[in-house]
Amino acid sequence: MKALSQKRRHPLAAIALLLMGLLITGGLYAVATTVNEAKASTNAFSADDVEEGGKLFAANCATCHGIGASGSQAGPSLVGVGAASVDFQVGTGRMPMQMNGPQALEKPLQFNDEQTRQLAAYVASLGAGPALPEEGLLDEKGDAAAGGELFRTNCAMCHNAAAAGGALTRGKFAPALKDTSGKHIYEAMVTGPQNMPVFSDSNITPEGKRDIITFLKQIETSGSPGGAELGSLGPVAEGLFVWVAGLGVIIAFTIWLTSRTS
Repeated sequence: MKALSQKRRHPLAAIALLLMGLLITGGLYAVATTVNEAKASTNAFSADDVEEGGKLFAANCATCHGIGASGSQAGPSLVGVGAASVDFQVGTGRMPMQMNGPQALEKPLQFNDEQTRQLAAYVASLGAGPALPEEGLLDEKGDAAAGGELFRTNCAMCHNAAAAGGALTRGKFAPALKDTSGKHIYEAMVTGPQNMPVFSDSNITPEGKRDIITFLKQIETSGSPGGAELGSLGPVAEGLFVWVAGLGVIIAFTIWLTSRTS
């Protein structure tokens, strides 16, 4: 009994119990999240949507993404990416890709809304993933002030504080968000396309995403009350413009004054 009591008092016993509790809690949370995502990803689509989407996928996407979207050397597996990822990539014209490059570019759409929905339904049926956003989260009636704070904290370092976009490394870039639909903004946040990180509901709540969309749509319609936007790059660009313009005026005046003197 004394030996057993000493083992229980071992200094590592508390740490072992803590780690065991964290593993069990994390496992249960992961299972619950996966089940909820699976339900959300498949309940919105009919069997006909999935069937027609499978036909479209086989004819247009399987060349790169493989039969059953299992992936190939030309394209990654799409199992588990969810309906939101397909709706974003196909609905913005980024997929199918026109050519290989640092990142997929927007271009004219190859599929209409119904076909895009069917492709999303098929991919969603292959594995749990982010679902299409609910309409109530896209009504642009959130808190714009809170959305602006969230955007500046999480997004402005790449997309610019005015959502005008910005350059990244190795030829990649964060696109300007003007004229981007609220639906695609939401889908980008939950799927993390290109270099963009994924903002799950634990990072930014659905209501927070709604606030960000409200903020972006507000600045999109408000124009530039301060005058010329100058690319919306902030005080550095504005200061550089003033410096170059002012220096040009001084040089021009100096040349004119010298010519008059001579």
